[in-house]
Amino acid sequence: MRRILLPAVLGLLTLSFSGAPADLPLDKIKLPPGFEISVYTDAVPNARSLRLAPGGTLFVSTRRAGSVYAVRDTDGDHVADEVHTIAEGLNMPNGVAFRDGALYVAEVNRILRFDDIEARLADPPEPVVVYDELPSDRHHGWKYIDFGPDGKLYVPVGAPCNICDPGPPYASLLRMNPDGTDVEVYARGIRNSVGFAWDPLTGELWFTDNGRDNIGGPNQDITDNSPSCELNHAPRPGLHFGYPYVHAGDVPDPEFGAGHDPAAYEPPAVKLGPHVAPLGIEFYTGDLFPEAYRNQLFIAQHGSWNRRRKIGYRVMLVRFDADRKPAAYEPFATGWLEGNENWGRPVDLEQMPDGSMLLSDDQNGVVYRITYTGS
Repeated sequence: MRRILLPAVLGLLTLSFSGAPADLPLDKIKLPPGFEISVYTDAVPNARSLRLAPGGTLFVSTRRAGSVYAVRDTDGDHVADEVHTIAEGLNMPNGVAFRDGALYVAEVNRILRFDDIEARLADPPEPVVVYDELPSDRHHGWKYIDFGPDGKLYVPVGAPCNICDPGPPYASLLRMNPDGTDVEVYARGIRNSVGFAWDPLTGELWFTDNGRDNIGGPNQDITDNSPSCELNHAPRPGLHFGYPYVHAGDVPDPEFGAGHDPAAYEPPAVKLGPHVAPLGIEFYTGDLFPEAYRNQLFIAQHGSWNRRRKIGYRVMLVRFDADRKPAAYEPFATGWLEGNENWGRPVDLEQMPDGSMLLSDDQNGVVYRITYTGS
């Protein structure tokens, strides 16, 4: 490993809010009875992935902005009043993870580590390069990362295209030791996963995958409605989820599907809808929400970009049965899409110690807080 200097001026930005931050139409967001939504911070442009550290610091990544932020609520009023810039000028730093006091940040082609970061928010250390042998393709090159129950760092490598057959390590989910050694492929046939989590009861991996675009060619009706994006279940290594040969479990690709039996690949556990763009997911394990939400899965959907009638722009809920199989798929938070116009785009979710849930929105550069009052 080697240390590097970032070409950026880092420092502390202290925020002062008068009244509620961000003038957003939160009254348009529909939640189940008893739930409320507010703005936790509006000072994180292009807010993407969220990761809460044990000391209470929320790390927020970006994709377009190239920065990573540390957000704190120092007075306990559930509104952030302090934001530190940890890094600037990075290459699509979408993924953030935390382990043993260190913040891990995924750029397109490498993983960085900021040691003892919570003690050095105002004076961030030089990052250590953990691994720098990832492909440099920017198409689907932004990454979501996290540590699994096995202590390994999981890193997806998206397909560098809409549809192609590029071979390894593309269209896969890798895992490695925290120091970047012992890299292996955990799962294959994944077009572009930007969110995954482990079931708190079984320890098994679940991940979202974004379906291919323009499958209908000149027939926009087909492209609008096929294929579905996916929620997938990977309880063990070595599974193949179909890309680029089969989509959504039963849609052969018109270019690469010939000779490939859909039954040979893992079907999605839940079809999430065509082009909803599912990103971050979170199993709820807190005590604040009603019992019916315990150990259920929330999915942030960024929203479609190429459908004539937009879809997504919401948070969905997957309910599991006693055997931990998906039993229902229903809306939880909607309202960012009005007719065919959207005013927000959900990205990632993170549960707070008090049981509330944070949700990032990269269109507005905010992080929301969803809580339950029962009133």
